[in-house]
Amino acid sequence: MALGLRSAHLLGGYFSFYRRGFFLFFTLLLAISPIGLFGKAFHVYSPSSKEKTLWIVKATPQGESLKLELAEKVELGFPGRVITAHPGKPILYITATYGESGKVPGAVIFLNQNGSYKRHKKINFNDGACFLSLDKENRHLLGVSYGNGRLNVYPLDDEGVPGKAVTTIDENKRESHCVLLPPDGKNIYIPYVKSNLAILQYSYDDKTGKIYPLEPKDAKPPLGSGPRHMAYHPTLPMVYFSNEQGVGLSSYRRETNGQLRVMQDISILPPGMSKIGLSASDLLITPDGEFLFAGLRGHSQDFDRISRYQVLENGTAEFLGLTKADKTPWGLTLSPDGKFLLVSATTGASLSAYRILKDGDLIRVDSFSWDEKMSDLVTR
Repeated sequence: MALGLRSAHLLGGYFSFYRRGFFLFFTLLLAISPIGLFGKAFHVYSPSSKEKTLWIVKATPQGESLKLELAEKVELGFPGRVITAHPGKPILYITATYGESGKVPGAVIFLNQNGSYKRHKKINFNDGACFLSLDKENRHLLGVSYGNGRLNVYPLDDEGVPGKAVTTIDENKRESHCVLLPPDGKNIYIPYVKSNLAILQYSYDDKTGKIYPLEPKDAKPPLGSGPRHMAYHPTLPMVYFSNEQGVGLSSYRRETNGQLRVMQDISILPPGMSKIGLSASDLLITPDGEFLFAGLRGHSQDFDRISRYQVLENGTAEFLGLTKADKTPWGLTLSPDGKFLLVSATTGASLSAYRILKDGDLIRVDSFSWDEKMSDLVTR
C-alpha cells in the first residue's frame, strides 16, 4: 500500500514537472512570437503619386530589429501624396498636393481591424494640401496648402468622411507647411517658410471648426529660420519647429493666452558649412517627450541626415548629433510603441527603420525600396 502511494506520488510529481515544463516552453514560445518579446506587428502606410497607389508595408518586430515587407498595394486613381490617420477609427485620409479649386482629389481609406485594406471612398477637397491633421475631438479634418497658403477645416460625419469646408482662411501668403493642434486643442499655429516667413496664431473652436486670429497674429519667428513642421511636448507648454531654411530647430513657449514666445533657435551645421542646397523637413517627438527627430535634406549636397535632440527639464532642446540617412529624408513617423523611427527618402526611394536607443541615438535596422517621391507616412 505504501509502495503504491509512493509510486502515485512520484507519478504525480512527474506529471506536475511535465506541466510546468510545458508551461515554460509555451511562455517562451509566446515571448518570441510577434505578440510577445518581439512586440506586435504593425503597418506603415504611404501614398505614391507616381503609381497613384497606396503602399501598405508590414513591419514585424524581431527582438531589437524590425522586418519591413510589402503587404499590399491599393489603386487610388489619383496622385496622392499627403496622408494622416484617424486617432480613434481604422481610417486614413489621403490628398493630392495640387488640383483644381474645389476638385482636388482625395480619399478616405477604411481599414480592417488587422490593418489591412477594406475599401475606400473618393472625395474632393477645396485645395491641395501639404499637411493634414484632425482636431482633438476628431470632429474636423484640417489641411493647409503650400501652393496658396490656405487653411481649410472640414467637418467629419459619423462614418468619418469629410464634408464641405466650414472654414477657409486665406491670409494671402503662400508656402504654409503644417497644421497641428496642441494637446488641449485650443489653438492653431500655421508656419510659413522662405520669403513668407511667419507663424500665424489663432484660437480654435472644435465644436464649430471656426478660427479666430490672436493679437498679435504673427509670432515673428527668427529671420532666416523658415519654420516648417511642428511638434508639441506632451506635458510642457512647448512647441518645436524644424527650421527649413535655418537648418535646425526652434523652441517656443506657449503662453496661457495662446501666444508663442521664442525660447531658442538652434543651428546644427558644422562650423563653416554652407546652408545652400540644404533644408530641414519633418519633425516629431517621442511619446514621453524626451527626444526630437528631424529630417535634413541634402538637395545639392551629399549631406542627408536625421538630426537628434534631447528635451531638457525646462522644455528647451539640446542638439545631440546627426545620423546618416538615404537621399532626401522627407517624412518621419514612429512605430505604435515608440521604439522605432520610420523615415521616407524621396530621392533614395526608400523606407528606413531605426531603433531608438536610450540615449536618443539611432541604429538603422532595416530598409525597404519603394517609389521615388513617396514622402508622407503613418503607422497603425
